[in-house]
Amino acid sequence: MLAVTIAGISMKTPVMTASGTFGFGPEYSDFVDLNTIGAIVVKGTTLAPRAGNSGCRIAETPAGMLNSIGLENPGSDEFLKATLPKLKKYDVPIIVNISGNTVEEYGKLAAKLSVNGVAGFELNISCPNVKEGGIAFGTVPQSAAAVVREVKKNTHLPVIAKLSPNVTDIVAMARAVEEAGADAISLINTLLGMAIDTKSWRPVLGNVVGGLSGPAVKPVALRMVWQVANAVNVPVIGMGGIMTALDAVEFLLAGASAVAVGTANFVNPYAAAEVAEGLCEYLKERGLSHVQKLVGQVNHNIG
Repeated sequence: MLAVTIAGISMKTPVMTASGTFGFGPEYSDFVDLNTIGAIVVKGTTLAPRAGNSGCRIAETPAGMLNSIGLENPGSDEFLKATLPKLKKYDVPIIVNISGNTVEEYGKLAAKLSVNGVAGFELNISCPNVKEGGIAFGTVPQSAAAVVREVKKNTHLPVIAKLSPNVTDIVAMARAVEEAGADAISLINTLLGMAIDTKSWRPVLGNVVGGLSGPAVKPVALRMVWQVANAVNVPVIGMGGIMTALDAVEFLLAGASAVAVGTANFVNPYAAAEVAEGLCEYLKERGLSHVQKLVGQVNHNIG
């Protein structure tokens, strides 16, 4: 009823975990059976270790949160040595979110991490709180396409391009990465935002700006998923403010073939599993045999 295949990756459910909100996976194993999740998209990984941004990195906002982590991670060597062996113990596809400062770095990462236990890559070409590279790749179609082409040259694994909402034409971005060879598209990454402390008159985040996520971004995410799903021929993975099964249903109706739960994991570590369970119940109530019956079925007739 829930099993899907996205870009050649077989999943037990269409509910994935969004990168940066679920650690590398094992951190949540005390709360949820990782074997029941559709796919784990691990925390953004870079060639060398990164310390991330300085100062305050998280700020709560109405119906969401701002983050300015700056891709803190132990680097690709540590991922291969310490993290991946732990993940291999679970029967769940592992998708590695990768980020680089140059096009060449993305290619090197893809080649290095194309190993047993990795099911595919998600390209972080749109991180809004990293000073070098990320935002430029994610807002210029030609740059995004160049990253996709370089990664495709260096791996046999499926490649998912993650798009930024901080653009004027999301469809142009989607078509560019599709033409470059992306096997699937995930969206949206966080919206660029900021918060100011009214006592000190200073920006709350150490990096001044950061990525807005949570329920506040859902209407924007839903609209962009609908636009992209109607413009490309590759599968779309929808994310942005999904807190419940009904949120996921909306994204599926808009055209997403799978969804990713992100910020919800911070307030409810069982979120991904509960969304999948809720989807199953929704399908039964509607008399639908498979989740695919929902994809792209939004009714445009008004009244």
